Amino acid sequence: MKRRNVSPALWVALAAGALLVAGCSDKPGTGSVGQKMDQATEKLATTTGQATDKAAVVADDAAITTKVKAAILAEPGLKSLQISVDTKNGTVTLTGMVDNSELREKAKQVASSTSGVKGVIDQLSVKPS
Repeated sequence: MKRRNVSPALWVALAAGALLVAGCSDKPGTGSVGQKMDQATEKLATTTGQATDKAAVVADDAAITTKVKAAILAEPGLKSLQISVDTKNGTVTLTGMVDNSELREKAKQVASSTSGVKGVIDQLSVKPS
């Protein structure tokens, strides 16, 4: 029989292909490449979903704060510059000074009746007479 000469480039290509196939094979206990990709995709989706949820809550809180400030500004007798409004997870915190206890109650009532508000924390102070 006559022996053929095989080029070195062909040997290199065959060896590379064999290594590639061997590297992609499943090893016991480590899971397949597909499983690992699925797990990574699932983790990314969960993380993205959580970030989206947090961003939505922050956006909702900012909208609630704006609505409460506007409602307080529209209310006669309440000096809106003396009342600070902060919102976290739908709960509004009012801080600052008001002239009397009636205005304090009015500010709490205005805040609690604003859409989206789940609760009001009153940290307002009444000016001494």
